[in-house]
Amino acid sequence: MSTLNRKLVRSRIRTRIRKKIAGSPERPRLAVFFSNQHVYAQLIDDTKGHTLCASCSKKLGCKSANLDTAAKVGEDIAKKALAAGVTEVVFDRGGFLYHGKVKSLADSARQAGLKF
Repeated sequence: MSTLNRKLVRSRIRTRIRKKIAGSPERPRLAVFFSNQHVYAQLIDDTKGHTLCASCSKKLGCKSANLDTAAKVGEDIAKKALAAGVTEVVFDRGGFLYHGKVKSLADSARQAGLKF
């Protein structure tokens, strides 16, 4: 393993994170994912393996995955979570660094009423 590619490194970080956190019905896991074009967020109850609610930039009509799009998705997932009766979540950054789009999504979800 002389050279590691970016996907393998993110996969290893993601595995380390997932060993430490899990979603419950009271505090579901807020999982985020960023592709080149879109931003995705889900609230997951890991005990049952169910997605409680989800939001993505496709549904919001955003064309690119930038800071503003991440903020809109964070605000949308927070509104859906509060409508579903969820106020506290466990944040799963999915192996991405807590910087830029991840931070923007998390901050907007906090401002909209979610507690991490």
